Amino acid sequence: MNLSLLFIVPAITAVVILFTRSLQQARALALGGSVVQLFLVGNLIAAFQRTTSGLGDGVSDFVFQQRMAWFPSLHIDYFVGVDGISVAMIGLTALVVLAGVLVSWNVTKQPREFFFLLMFLSAGAYGFFISLDLFLQFFFLELAVIPKYLLIGIWGSGKKEYSANKLALMLMGGSALVFVGLLGVYFRSGSTVTFDWLRATGSIMPVSDQLFFFPFLFLGFGVFTALFPFHTWVPDGHSSAPTAASMFLAGISMKLGGYGCLRVAMCLMPEAAQYYSVYIVALATIAVLYGAFATMMQTDLKYINAYSSVSHCGFVLLGIGMMTRSSIQGAVLQMVSHGLMTALFFAAIGMLYERTHTRKVSELGGVMKSMPFVSTLFFLAGLCSLGLPGLSGFVSEMTVFVGSWERAETGYRVMTVLSCMSIVVTAVYILRAIGSSIMGAPRSAAFLQFKDAAWNERVAAAVLMAGILIIGITPFLLNQLILPGSEKIAQQLQRIILPL
Repeated sequence: MNLSLLFIVPAITAVVILFTRSLQQARALALGGSVVQLFLVGNLIAAFQRTTSGLGDGVSDFVFQQRMAWFPSLHIDYFVGVDGISVAMIGLTALVVLAGVLVSWNVTKQPREFFFLLMFLSAGAYGFFISLDLFLQFFFLELAVIPKYLLIGIWGSGKKEYSANKLALMLMGGSALVFVGLLGVYFRSGSTVTFDWLRATGSIMPVSDQLFFFPFLFLGFGVFTALFPFHTWVPDGHSSAPTAASMFLAGISMKLGGYGCLRVAMCLMPEAAQYYSVYIVALATIAVLYGAFATMMQTDLKYINAYSSVSHCGFVLLGIGMMTRSSIQGAVLQMVSHGLMTALFFAAIGMLYERTHTRKVSELGGVMKSMPFVSTLFFLAGLCSLGLPGLSGFVSEMTVFVGSWERAETGYRVMTVLSCMSIVVTAVYILRAIGSSIMGAPRSAAFLQFKDAAWNERVAAAVLMAGILIIGITPFLLNQLILPGSEKIAQQLQRIILPL
């Protein structure tokens, strides 16, 4: 399995798109490239299962490794490989990319540049998830920032320049913190930053150095995943971004931060992770509750989904901070579930906006009669968000809560209970948004004339709903994929548990 193809294919697709001569050619090439990506990812999953079947504990190691000198004088390598957790994140990326291209089928403003940036952004995400050298991973992390800025600044709406600048500055600030942390790891661990050190040694840095550099790495990656109080770029960025960019931001880009917090900060500095776990859990609990209550105050559908994402990403950080096998497993499940759910939600909101030209809850209502398919998507995304059994949201949140409760210390259990309370608040704002935006009598006679979802929108929704239903109904499929990696990380972190 040549992992390099995962980012080479979208990169080549992006370049070729720039030389197309028409809208039809640009979007056809983007669709073809995203389908090829999905095929490669499907092949990767099948090859991973074949390779790791019967290996026992070996399944938690990275497979399909490729390594070559990249910057020999500094001991920086082109080093890639995957385990079950990274394969799950790669699968999420492929689904969101395909759905994002389909939803953007009617983009007419500079379509070549638009689809170029989408493909370029997906290449950065794939490269990030397969990287085993931390400097290579940082390279791909940075590669994805500029496309986000341009997608919002050029194709966005509302305060798009302000939102694009705020997003870029916040994410670049997070990247700067990550880079400082990587330099600390590099110089204090023998001038190397590859994950084979993690497997070979339990801890690659003295505890005192871990305690100093851990906040740089965790907070830096935390900015990307809406860690409170560094979440403020999320509502503005999502509200101004075009539909596909919102899907990419919430569905993929925010998962880069969660993956980095888990895979890099926690794994490379386990003693520091144990020491700071109480602060991580406290910030995660604040994010869960703050995001839920802030969502109740919103009147714009995109702001509702954006603040809701702050709350749901708090579950990811809660699971990571609890450091049990089940909580880590739940955090990964939540990343995948939230990526699919929020991408579907933004897609449904984009379909409504394209027809009604408003996202205000007070200006919508009664659209189910003319747009039953779009309304159904809105329902399903909302029900997944509030954790309805049978959908992926229930599986992921339940796993996080069960894993969090395994930490028997009183303080951790109090924060688990507080986080659970957000479910009630989530139900309130989701049901209220659905009732006001979709149900009831039409606000305007024009609402009865709207056309329902087109073929491309139906296919995009089907792709995302398939993932949500598969996880919700047959969660063991994804659990089997990520469980060995979660156990490996939990074993690394639980050598010393510091009481709260």
